[in-house]
Amino acid sequence: MSTISTSDSASRRNLLKGAAIAGVGLAAAAAGAGSVDAKSGVSAHAGKMTGDRLVTKDGTSLYFKDWGTGPAVVFSHGYPLSSDAWEDQMFFLLRNGYRVIAHDRRGFGRSSQPSGGYDYDTFADDLAQLVEALDLREAAFVGHSMGGGEVARYIARYGQGRVSKVAFVSSVTPFLLKTATNPTGAPKELFDTFRAAVQANRSQWNLDVTMPYYSFNRPGAQVSEGLRESYWRQGQATGLLAAYHALGAFSETDFRDDLKKITVPALVVHGSDDQIVPLEISARLTAGLVPHAKLIVYDGGSHGLLHVDKDRLNADLLAFLRD
Repeated sequence: MSTISTSDSASRRNLLKGAAIAGVGLAAAAAGAGSVDAKSGVSAHAGKMTGDRLVTKDGTSLYFKDWGTGPAVVFSHGYPLSSDAWEDQMFFLLRNGYRVIAHDRRGFGRSSQPSGGYDYDTFADDLAQLVEALDLREAAFVGHSMGGGEVARYIARYGQGRVSKVAFVSSVTPFLLKTATNPTGAPKELFDTFRAAVQANRSQWNLDVTMPYYSFNRPGAQVSEGLRESYWRQGQATGLLAAYHALGAFSETDFRDDLKKITVPALVVHGSDDQIVPLEISARLTAGLVPHAKLIVYDGGSHGLLHVDKDRLNADLLAFLRD
């Protein structure tokens, strides 16, 4: 993605380019009914699970990874990627005694590509069905970029009964769109141009955005063609409908009230040179809305902290989980 800024129109256009990329059954066991959040009244029904697949109540097939034993850590990936984006963190935590779980969001990666459901309420419902099907308890939830919104909306809809901690890494929260109550956001018309780019030449767009995404466009940066190709591969595996509609989901969804409902310990990690979702309009605000949040800023860090700064991020996540 490109740079997101709030200082001038040119920077704002760049910001939105970044934002556009950053960051798409029946009850399984005994009773068949899921937990109900007292305020939302939403019930999560565990779907039919076979091997590394979960069929949701609307028939969507979700691919997921479930490695190891021990305290559970659930990962939600960013746009336009898949659960593969978390492989460095999953492998590290697995070796440190944790059970690690990540799924490909509907329409992304190896999950099926339904015609609808590319909104955060549905994303959260899908996540809830997976959590219940695996019977995860006292789990930590970690979201990157678009995935941060998924974690926030999951808690808003289903409460914290299965949640021990949360972490937001380069997250799109709390709100990217410019409105009367969010004047530092970006105009919807700019996001519209990226929906047009998805239709025009998505393959080239997924390749070009890797330069600002990982801050490879900075002087002296050590460019990894392997990382660029991995991003492109994951982005191209995502279905067109998810790639198109998820842009509206993560740019137009307001997570401010969702974040205020989080009372478990929270970690917020962001790079000071995030050109996709700038620090000042995201992490700093997120940390201020979550009552017990700790903010860690990586000096010079990009949007792609999962890979470029993986050793530091792994260590910070492990320390947070053990605390």
